[in-house]
Amino acid sequence: MSARPLLESVDRSSCYDATSSRSSDDGQTLPLDEIDRPIVEKKLLRKLDFRMAFLVLVYIMNIMDRYNVAAARLHGFEEDLGMTGNQFNTLISILYVGYLFMQAPSNMILHRMKRPSLYLSSCMVVWATITVFMGAVQTYHVALILRFFIGFMEAPFFPGAVFLLSRWYKKNELGLRTALLYCGNSISNAFGSLIASGILGSLDGTLGFSAWRWLFFVEGALTLVVAVSAIWILPDFPSTPNVWLSPDEQILAKRRMEEEVMAIEHESKPEGNFSGLVEALMDWRVWWLGVALHFMDCSQSFTMFFPTLSATMGYNTTTSLLLCAPPWILGTATSFVVARHSDATGDRFWHIVGPLLLSIIGFTIAISTMNTGMRYLSLFFMTQSPAAFVVSLTWIMNTFSQSQSKRAAAIALINVIASVGSIISPYIWPSSWGPSYTNSYIICILASITSIAMCWVFRQHLSRCNEAAEAEETVLGLPEGFRYLL
Repeated sequence: MSARPLLESVDRSSCYDATSSRSSDDGQTLPLDEIDRPIVEKKLLRKLDFRMAFLVLVYIMNIMDRYNVAAARLHGFEEDLGMTGNQFNTLISILYVGYLFMQAPSNMILHRMKRPSLYLSSCMVVWATITVFMGAVQTYHVALILRFFIGFMEAPFFPGAVFLLSRWYKKNELGLRTALLYCGNSISNAFGSLIASGILGSLDGTLGFSAWRWLFFVEGALTLVVAVSAIWILPDFPSTPNVWLSPDEQILAKRRMEEEVMAIEHESKPEGNFSGLVEALMDWRVWWLGVALHFMDCSQSFTMFFPTLSATMGYNTTTSLLLCAPPWILGTATSFVVARHSDATGDRFWHIVGPLLLSIIGFTIAISTMNTGMRYLSLFFMTQSPAAFVVSLTWIMNTFSQSQSKRAAAIALINVIASVGSIISPYIWPSSWGPSYTNSYIICILASITSIAMCWVFRQHLSRCNEAAEAEETVLGLPEGFRYLL
């Protein structure tokens, strides 16, 4: 694996002059020291964090609408729609088929847009409406079609949100923000179960509808409210005028990204509509990381069936859903701490390995016993693994930070490849393997080990690239330039 092609793609002449000036929207160049940068930057980040926090709420609703069928399953969903065999597994899997069709094209569209807030909010409105319709389905096949289109319209959100973060934050700021975004996953799994238990326990028979139908009605309506609000709250790109930023903050936001990527593609630079997609497709690292995250996604397939795994301890529906919350609350805290420490140390690989090893311990405990206490303990270990996915996403953005169009395509393609794991994952947990699910846990362990091995190979490659860059700078007498985070 030669490092030369990667190094030669960096335009060093621009990266060492990045801090010398700033540009306004009308092309005027002003020195950065005309403003008190630390004060302006602090205000900028405060405003930006407030608006980006709304992405977390959107993601919480995204996960609730994605996994609410798992809670509905505990209250007659399968029986009312006459499902048999692996039909429920197919119902979960089909959502991610929709993801495959939309993720990569969506990010390429998003990169060319000036109003990502409007685009992402519109997608959200559509999937929220379809979720409400899920509460009215009468047959399995109609539910299958609606789930496909929910996935199709949900697909733009997560890779789009990650790309939006990468257009505003520097690499030493991304880890924490990505963690906060992805914490929406764990928060949704925790409190989504609490909300589901309340709806299923109190609305059964109201207006003649089963409780699981109310679950879709209520959660879809909540998502719709959040979607409409997002139109005015979500930020657009730094290059788009934002009324919530002062002129100095707007200019500094653009300059921060120029300093960060060093060889940034200027908006005025002509480029083909699909140049970034072609570059991403030709880069082996995109495929390698995609497969690594594919296995990581398979290892975390237990999240789709968490209420089912909780129910194997023998409690009733309401108690089983309530017991889902504590493990995910701990998992949320872990993701935050791990991502923050990863940013502080500049390390990615070991902050991916640690959470995956903890999840392997959880899988092993679940395999070894049917004791109620020990199996519940195993769930706490399993919910540590999403922290690895958080750091992996940050690593991807750091690695492909020098080209905005390529970064957009790379994030989307890697998510597409990882989503294949989500299509396969539901079949790892057939009902016939329960209640112990030993075979399922063994598959998750093997997937975790494979993902760790692939990340280690990737780390070794980046380390050689950094060594080659350092050697070149020493020979040519250049100051220190771009380095990959390991």
